[in-house]
Amino acid sequence: MSEDREQLKTQRHQQRQQKLKTAVDEKIANAQEERGVLMVITGNGKGKSTAGFGTITRAVGHNKSAAVVQFIKGGWECGERNVLQKLGVPFVVMNTGFTWETQNREQDKLACEQTWLAAEKVLADPNIDMVLLDELTYMVAYDYLDLERVLSALKNRPAHQHVIITGRGCHRALVELADTVSEVQPIKHAFEAGVKAQAGFDY
Repeated sequence: MSEDREQLKTQRHQQRQQKLKTAVDEKIANAQEERGVLMVITGNGKGKSTAGFGTITRAVGHNKSAAVVQFIKGGWECGERNVLQKLGVPFVVMNTGFTWETQNREQDKLACEQTWLAAEKVLADPNIDMVLLDELTYMVAYDYLDLERVLSALKNRPAHQHVIITGRGCHRALVELADTVSEVQPIKHAFEAGVKAQAGFDY
């Protein structure tokens, strides 16, 4: 009897997997368009920038050209930057750091403007295959950047160029424009339990 049950389980497993394969094969067959994808990684959980950097690394691994524009984090040491710059990935960094550290809206807004001007050049460059706009969502939320200006740059970028936007509280218009949106949700975070941010794990 136990052998019969195992055979039945095997048959049911094969049937489920065959049904899944048919559905996946159909989606693959229907996905024929090839163009740049706009991806948003948002939510209150940890790992948004890490996911963005992982995709940039993947692109570089396929000999694609990439660029990174970092808002908010400023001069903090960044392990991903240490690696990717050695591989030829250019970085533009808003050097003011965290807005709650500066507490100077005008200074932050000016730094954001300068950083965004550089970002616009990157987004208009047909030689760049992928762009990471790390923590851009805060610049829109704080009204440091005009939303329409951001949307225009994204809409008018080279057709093949992929863009990844990270950060909490992404504006609805950016979410609607995006092709792919992932939301990272917090379940637990070591920092809340008193564990400090550590090099190689948190940054």
